[in-house]
Amino acid sequence: MNLYYKLSVLMGVIVVISNYLVQFPVEYLGLEEILTYGAFSYPVTFLITDLANRAYGKVVARKVVYIGFIIGILLTTFVSTNFSDMISIRIAIGSGVAFFIAQNLDVQIFDRLRKKSWFVAPLISSVVGSAIDTFLFFSIAFYSTGIPWVTLAFGDLIVKLLITAIMLIPFRILLFRIKDFKDVKVSRI
Repeated sequence: MNLYYKLSVLMGVIVVISNYLVQFPVEYLGLEEILTYGAFSYPVTFLITDLANRAYGKVVARKVVYIGFIIGILLTTFVSTNFSDMISIRIAIGSGVAFFIAQNLDVQIFDRLRKKSWFVAPLISSVVGSAIDTFLFFSIAFYSTGIPWVTLAFGDLIVKLLITAIMLIPFRILLFRIKDFKDVKVSRI
């Protein structure tokens, strides 16, 4: 299985895991109104997008996003969506909308910054993508539900930004292991 397919499948799996984990607040140290477990896994999606972008360019990176989106939506629908619970449905919708917009924005920003120092493109694109994703997701999923979505969004964003910085380490390590496949054709989806 080549890198393209591995990244696509991994994207879908991380989305499903994150959609499941976002339903559970961190119940330690009084963090239940500020943080969910989804904040710890979701930033990996930006690492995946950025690796695809670095390896293949923005067109293929978008394909990875689309495949991840389809896998994520299908599996989320079956794994963690309770159709009798409106919040569960809103989580699925919010996740899809936020993921699609934020990941495509990440691809575009990364592509524009790709010629800068190795860390600039993944850092800036992931920070902007994480911010957009977080506020779109939490507002769609939890607005007017009684759930403290604003504090959850800020708490999740802080953790996501910290993990985004940490994700620069595997990004740098993996840069040496991936080739630039931009000239290699990836079959149409």
